[in-house]
Amino acid sequence: MVDLVSTREVARIAGVGASAVKRWADAGQLPCIRTAGGHRRFDRAEVERFLRALAARAPGGEAAAGGRGDAGPGAGDPWLASLLGARDALGLEGHLLAERARLGAWWRVCEAAGAALARLGERWRAGQVSIVEEHLASERLSRALARVGEAVPLAPAAPGAMLACAEGDDHALGLALAELVLREAGWATLWLGRRTPAEELAGALRPGGIGLLAVSASSASTDAVGLRRQADQLGRACRAAGVALVLGGGGAWPERPRYGARLRALEALHRLAVAERERVQAPQPA
Repeated sequence: MVDLVSTREVARIAGVGASAVKRWADAGQLPCIRTAGGHRRFDRAEVERFLRALAARAPGGEAAAGGRGDAGPGAGDPWLASLLGARDALGLEGHLLAERARLGAWWRVCEAAGAALARLGERWRAGQVSIVEEHLASERLSRALARVGEAVPLAPAAPGAMLACAEGDDHALGLALAELVLREAGWATLWLGRRTPAEELAGALRPGGIGLLAVSASSASTDAVGLRRQADQLGRACRAAGVALVLGGGGAWPERPRYGARLRALEALHRLAVAERERVQAPQPA
């Protein structure tokens, strides 16, 4: 018996917006039928095959499924095989979508991606991966995260979250993972990215504006005094504007900031983001 599912259900399984599912169907990539009312219906088995095929576009997909794979630096590790072997972001996008269908939430996929990046760094330090390979893998992952993030549906009245790297920090990949987690939790994200002066960032906060500010400092940010200064400056501005502050990444942030939350895990960011969105969107007393 054929198990038919709607566009909305396919979008839920894949963790994307309904528009992405419609594009797949219109391009002939994902077969569907039309009801008498013109609505698309998909065979669940075909959906699962399609997601597996997307994952197989990323090198390492065959190895993950029990195929021969390769003997390269990512052998035996589907995530590293995808990061190192993909020719472009599309192969990684397929891997990310397949992982979203398997794990059920983007924050779980992002945690797995973060762990894979840590393993990639270990391979580089051991001389098993070149700096060029590491940079290419990071860039492809950044592009793939942006593509899947754009497909995550948002409510028209979604609150705004601003994302920036700590002042002087050039490493934005952790921030890209956080952005996908925030979008899944219902936040419309505003990307500031690398080397954002803390003074300028604090000056951009206004009451009634954005609801959350996420600032990432990578493990390369080891100046604890400087990061404490930034945390205090941003904390004062966020408190005055009624904005939630999140300090993330492996940098030397104060463990107990005077205002805001110091987070290290994306699961914790997911929980905080959901709670803060509910707080921001709660009806105000008359």
